[in-house]
Amino acid sequence: MNTAQQPRTGETLDVDRSDAAYRDWLKEAVRKVQADANRSADTHLLRFPLPEHWGIDLYLKDESTHPTGSLKHRLARSLFLYGLCNGWIRPGRPVIEASSGSTAVSEAYFAKLIGVPFVAVMPRTTSAEKIRLIEFHGGRCHFVDDPRRMYEESARLAEETGGHYMDQFTYAERATDWRGNNNIAESIFRQLELERYPEPAWIVATAGTGGTSATIARYVHYMQYDTRICVADPENSCFFEGWTTGDGDVTCDCGSRIEGIGRPRMEPSFVPGAIDRMMKVPDAASVAAVRALEKVIGRKAGGSTGTGLWSALKIVAEMVAEGRRGSVVTLLCDPGDRYLDKYYSDTWLAEQGLDIAPYSAAIDTLLTTGVWPD
Repeated sequence: MNTAQQPRTGETLDVDRSDAAYRDWLKEAVRKVQADANRSADTHLLRFPLPEHWGIDLYLKDESTHPTGSLKHRLARSLFLYGLCNGWIRPGRPVIEASSGSTAVSEAYFAKLIGVPFVAVMPRTTSAEKIRLIEFHGGRCHFVDDPRRMYEESARLAEETGGHYMDQFTYAERATDWRGNNNIAESIFRQLELERYPEPAWIVATAGTGGTSATIARYVHYMQYDTRICVADPENSCFFEGWTTGDGDVTCDCGSRIEGIGRPRMEPSFVPGAIDRMMKVPDAASVAAVRALEKVIGRKAGGSTGTGLWSALKIVAEMVAEGRRGSVVTLLCDPGDRYLDKYYSDTWLAEQGLDIAPYSAAIDTLLTTGVWPD
């Protein structure tokens, strides 16, 4: 058994592990990641048109305009800076992530930017377009048949290769500076400054890691705003059940059909005490909402956008019914062209047994009459 080395009387033990070559590499890697943020203009805040006399404004924060096309670009940048500054990401060693798609696309981009290998561990059912994008950015895809094995397989690969398991589901909520520093919450409030309702009544987010909802909620509390935070959860996900029951160990057997959100366990980055409200949204409603979005503003979006939009529209209907005025914000998380073979395919809907007609009718009724059907 090893015992702690003790200095002799009058002797100072001194071990210097500083590495000039590594520190030069680290400075250059951090510079490249920060330069990417400096080159990127802020994402747009789009208006979803509602009848003027309602006195309610609905906005979508369009995160699809990031260089890698999704909200996860912010997260990947934060995770890389966190890993680099902690000394976890090293030259020549792979970065490994458990991801169903968009985070892996963005992390592959940053890995290529600083010149390290990247491996995405993902379910075999991940969309072909996301796989193509990961490989386009220089990443390698490692598939598992059971989504619940992504975590342990990622950790195993990291140990086997001497690489770093990024572990977005643990570190998302702590890697982002929630007090400001141009995080997504600060950006939303800055862009609303000249609107008629600059402090939104509600911000609606969805949860994959839980990091985005934690960042927004913490910022709102820190800035002493009255804005409430709602998290929308899809089918086959545990966040809603864990939040409503207080059981952090809840699990489910199926993977989410809404890529990028929904998890088979309560992830460590989800901060349940910071949010005010949750909704469990049927997958068919999520698809109906993204198709309605295309009809209204001419933009295709991924299924997670639909999950948040459905919940935001439900909140709008409540405000109309109660005669309240104000604004509501949700997120346009990524573009729909990644999901043409899923959420925009009637064949896929039939294969999944999803009937979006009642949900599409509900949205049409709301936008026409201001009433949310029972």
